Amino acid sequence: MLRILLVCLHDIAAAAAAWAAAHWLRFNMEITPYYLQFMWHSLLVVVPVQTLVFWKFGLYQGMWRYASLQDLKRLFAAVGVSALLAPLVLFVVGMWQPVPRTVLLLDPILLLAIMCGSRVAYRVWKEHDLYGSLRDLGKPVLVLGAGDAALTLLRELQRSPDWRVVGFLDDDPAKTGRFLNGVKVFGSIDRLAEFAEASGAQHAVIAMPAATHEARRRAMQISTAAKVKALTVPSYEDLVSGKVKASALREVELDDLLGRDPVQLDSAGLHKLLAGRVVMVTGAGGSIGSELCRQIAAFEPRLLVMLELNEFALYTIEQEFDQRYPKLAKACVIADVKDAARVRQIMAAYTPGIVFHAAAYKHVPLMENDNAWTGLRNNVLGTYVVAQAAADCGASEFVLISTDKAVNPVNVMGATKRLAEMVIQALQRTASTMSLVAVRFGNVLGSTGSVIPKFREQLARGGPITVTHPEIIRYFMSIPEAAQLVLQAGLMGKGGEVFLLDMGEPVRIVDLARDMIRLSGMSEEQVGIVFTGLRPGEKLYEELVGQDEQSSPTQHPKLRIVRSASNEPAPLAELIAWLQATLTLSDSDTKAALARWVVEYRPAAAPAAPTAAPTERTAPEILAAHARAPAFRS
Repeated sequence: MLRILLVCLHDIAAAAAAWAAAHWLRFNMEITPYYLQFMWHSLLVVVPVQTLVFWKFGLYQGMWRYASLQDLKRLFAAVGVSALLAPLVLFVVGMWQPVPRTVLLLDPILLLAIMCGSRVAYRVWKEHDLYGSLRDLGKPVLVLGAGDAALTLLRELQRSPDWRVVGFLDDDPAKTGRFLNGVKVFGSIDRLAEFAEASGAQHAVIAMPAATHEARRRAMQISTAAKVKALTVPSYEDLVSGKVKASALREVELDDLLGRDPVQLDSAGLHKLLAGRVVMVTGAGGSIGSELCRQIAAFEPRLLVMLELNEFALYTIEQEFDQRYPKLAKACVIADVKDAARVRQIMAAYTPGIVFHAAAYKHVPLMENDNAWTGLRNNVLGTYVVAQAAADCGASEFVLISTDKAVNPVNVMGATKRLAEMVIQALQRTASTMSLVAVRFGNVLGSTGSVIPKFREQLARGGPITVTHPEIIRYFMSIPEAAQLVLQAGLMGKGGEVFLLDMGEPVRIVDLARDMIRLSGMSEEQVGIVFTGLRPGEKLYEELVGQDEQSSPTQHPKLRIVRSASNEPAPLAELIAWLQATLTLSDSDTKAALARWVVEYRPAAAPAAPTAAPTERTAPEILAAHARAPAFRS
């Protein structure tokens, strides 16, 4: 309260000083006794009016040490209104005639100069008092990029005792030699090694949150070559949303180098699809299932039903949601998706309107040997049980999470997922009120059982990193992007479609390993890369469309629809009766049965031994596979 009183008294004094100074300037410092007397009398009217306007405009709600452009805009508006209102009040009280017009013009100018100047001067003084001594402390750092994010980063780091920005590097030649908040832009990013040595900087911050992943990869490679540790700022979306500050520096991660353009979601459509409804996610404790739950929670469903067989995975996601979404109504249920009675009980209890079926066995080598029959029943029978129960309870949408391994499958996991797609297409022919769709995509960064966590563990042990084959390639996307596009496909589906997500460019796994080694700060010579040979059921490359399939675009640039030329429904009744009646089958019998149900399934031959070193990236089989990929950006 004392602070507000002092600021108010300051502005009262400023208003009086500006009014008096305007008169003195008007009369060239030789004001006549008549106008001098009027000046003192009119102060009793002008100053209260201006003070009232300042109060109404909220000039006393902020803090001078944090004075911002927004505060100055408010101050300009308040002075402008007071400059119009004061003469009007003088006219009403009969004191208008003696007021020189020049005074009415000079007064707001002088008042702005005093009030703005004092606020800015106070902030500068406080900044220097609080942080001035810190500017010569901290580790020297170069900032790559000289845009808005870099300027914001500089302002925040100038208040930090940990870092001292010694210069900027930017590829825009027009910025070279310029200064940002007193710090010079030295030159292009290519000259990082030169300026790092000259300034003693051992760290570089990649401050380009909105740049393409190619630009970030180049900056990372230049930093590695210069023997400078690269850091980066949070993502553009996090900065805009206000989740984090630009100064929340972190190490460069694989997502930054394999990054992709942000997904444009039909937020209004998804809000209509999910808000106020009961939504179920099976496999809710897995990588994709848990991210689906997070994305769905943002659209405020009436109830989120999280179904999971793994007790610890369900407990983990329950604890997370208790913290992150305390107001979200949720039900955490344990069930085996093959248990028809339990699934029907859950469906009847909660009657979900939309079901996302992510529960599946996805690990290729594990399903290939010793577990083929279990994988077949879980992935196919489980899909049927959940989809049929959803239809019986009145659900309107069912979305199956499929995989690119379902295309011309050579392994049990891919063949079972292709058969699951055929099951929901067959169900769609008899479903009158429910839309059933499948969504295919490839590997996701950091998912459970994926290569990224494995590489991290191997790096933590000091290496070596094991790669199955020097030419093996995969498509990658982030878990959040995959979940967002699954939701978008669920919104767009009319029934029976198989959607294909834009997986971007294929990546050689060995290149991925080398990127992770560089990110760890070590060299390939220190860690080592060992080729172990393809695992059971593993392909050199994954395909996006099958031999008898065609893909067509949708209104969303990252979603396509895959249609089969044959389009023959699976003999559903016979298939399900067989899965329910048969007790168990050996791996070989399971694969033989799968080959009958899925005509494009060709079990992989014994894995070939890897070559001693990587061959050229233009291997014919890789080029041929990539050439058949649908053109998402055409």
